[in-house]
Amino acid sequence: MLMHFLLGKHAGREPMMQAALLKVVNKKYKGHFPEILKRTSEHLELVFGLELKEVKPSGHSYTLSSHLDLTNDGNTTGDGSVSIGSGLPRSGLLIPLLGVIFLSGNQAPEEDVWEFLNILGVYDGRNHSIFGDPRKLITQDLVQEKYLEYRQVPDSNPPRYEFLWGQRAHAETSKMKILEFLAKVHDTVPSAFPYHYAEALRDEEERARVRAASGRSAPP
Repeated sequence: MLMHFLLGKHAGREPMMQAALLKVVNKKYKGHFPEILKRTSEHLELVFGLELKEVKPSGHSYTLSSHLDLTNDGNTTGDGSVSIGSGLPRSGLLIPLLGVIFLSGNQAPEEDVWEFLNILGVYDGRNHSIFGDPRKLITQDLVQEKYLEYRQVPDSNPPRYEFLWGQRAHAETSKMKILEFLAKVHDTVPSAFPYHYAEALRDEEERARVRAASGRSAPP
């Protein structure tokens, strides 16, 4: 309930005051509010890639901001936080999905993706209160927006499908940023995933070479 309340406030760009949050929590659980807020924050981070922050120390108000620089169709606010309103169903699961694909060798079998989504309470064929039709979201909406690729596994019979990063995901984030997000979710550091950390470093080096080459070829 608290997560939905915060997302609604964020979508409407309304202030998130602690007094209002306390009203959402049942009276008999008021004493557990810090733990409830902590778990809500962790869930927002895992599912949406959104970090809950206090506006200022002891300010008793909060804001949600994205870990990554994904443009979310350009719906960003002046403070860098993501305006998730109508864009939420299209981008809410994107960050963790990119993480699953990366950890699966950059191409994740569809059955593995659904197994991960089931852990988050998102099921194929069951409408979700926030994401709507999850199959349409991940196989059509995010594919059309070029954040994901959804393709048949070559020579599979019967046909099987897999997910890859789309062109826009490569342009708007990086493997290192996704790995940093995953590390934070697991309360560790990116180097705790040595194989993927090495791959992310190679990706960063390649991006640096491309930027340098682009700079050299740019007209004066």
